Amino acid sequence: MTDATVPDAAAAGAPGQTRQPFRPGMVLALVLVAVFSLSALGALSAYAPEISNGDDGRGHALSRSAIGYGGVVSLLKGMDRPVLLSRGPLRGRAQDGLLILTPPLGREEEALETLRWEAGSVLVVLPKWKVTREITRKGWVREAGPLPVEDSLSVLPGDVVEGLVLTEDTVTTSPRLTGGGGRLIAAGPEVRSLRTLAGPGWTPVIMDGAGRALVLTHEDTGLYVLSDPDLLNTQGMNQPGKARAALALLDTLGPPNQVVAFDLSLHGFSRPRSVLRLLLEPPLLGFTLCLLFAAGLVGWQAMIRFQPPGHTGRAVALGKKALADNTAALVRLARREHRMARPYAELVQAQAARAVAAPPTLSKEATIALLDRLAKRQGSGTTYADLSAEADRTRNAGDLMSVARSLMRWKLEMTRGRD
Repeated sequence: MTDATVPDAAAAGAPGQTRQPFRPGMVLALVLVAVFSLSALGALSAYAPEISNGDDGRGHALSRSAIGYGGVVSLLKGMDRPVLLSRGPLRGRAQDGLLILTPPLGREEEALETLRWEAGSVLVVLPKWKVTREITRKGWVREAGPLPVEDSLSVLPGDVVEGLVLTEDTVTTSPRLTGGGGRLIAAGPEVRSLRTLAGPGWTPVIMDGAGRALVLTHEDTGLYVLSDPDLLNTQGMNQPGKARAALALLDTLGPPNQVVAFDLSLHGFSRPRSVLRLLLEPPLLGFTLCLLFAAGLVGWQAMIRFQPPGHTGRAVALGKKALADNTAALVRLARREHRMARPYAELVQAQAARAVAAPPTLSKEATIALLDRLAKRQGSGTTYADLSAEADRTRNAGDLMSVARSLMRWKLEMTRGRD
């Protein structure tokens, strides 16, 4: 039992010793990790739409699935053609180029209405396939059949969809892409369940070999609509002939050197306005750095003062201590500290006489003579008479401290440390 209690006593520490609950280095490490984690989370949250690769299998330009348009984007970039993945409003040359919209089902009406007027030419690609995601392969999809034609047409603006008819073949065909006057644009790529469009107020731009429209333009708004996405998506890029047909389709809608912009905002990859982005970009970046520097200084000050809270005493003491403090303050204020030398010398003499058991019936002179004889017997070269004379010569606080030390030393020699 005795051995078992020794470590506990040692762990408790010495009496009066304050134990720190945490080491300052550990606290600093925790604070730095927390600050870095919070800063990283804020930065990633602000730029999440832009740093995401977007390969989620849906029908947009970041998707490399069969219904995505990552293939034609890679083809255009490989040919050094100007291509842009748009996450917001177009600027510069892109406003005069071709903007390709691939709206999903349930798209936002207001967003599409804004985008259709962004560029000089706007091509809306109708969706065609229902797909489900592959669980084991990220970015892959599994075909679940074609969408109903009503659902495909529902992505168009309401002012142009009226009277538009979408038809679908039941077999796989290889349409020859032709323009006005039967001009051949490209050899026919193989397309399953080819879809074509027709309607009042629309003018065919690109047709199949049978004269059915694959790309139409609205006579009032100039909006282009592609009836079958397999002419442009990754599923339609698995052979060189299909890739050439996709390029020919884009070249028909504008010159080869025009900017081709693929919109991503309709699929949730927009560049939203954010307070975090404003703080992390000029001109407010300097303010953010100054704020972080000030917070670091505050944290550093808090770290170097890290300790248990101190217990403060009363501002005004109680009882005899208050009386003594006030008296000392008055003496100091009046600059009469040196006048305390004589009373202090008499107090020390009385304490020494009591400690050596001097008879209380002796007179003051006899008591002093007794103390001097005892001091001489003990080998002390200082007499009380000398100390008393020195006390009478004090003129300032420094002289008072010197006399007080001499009197205390004499008392200790006389009493051998006894009170």
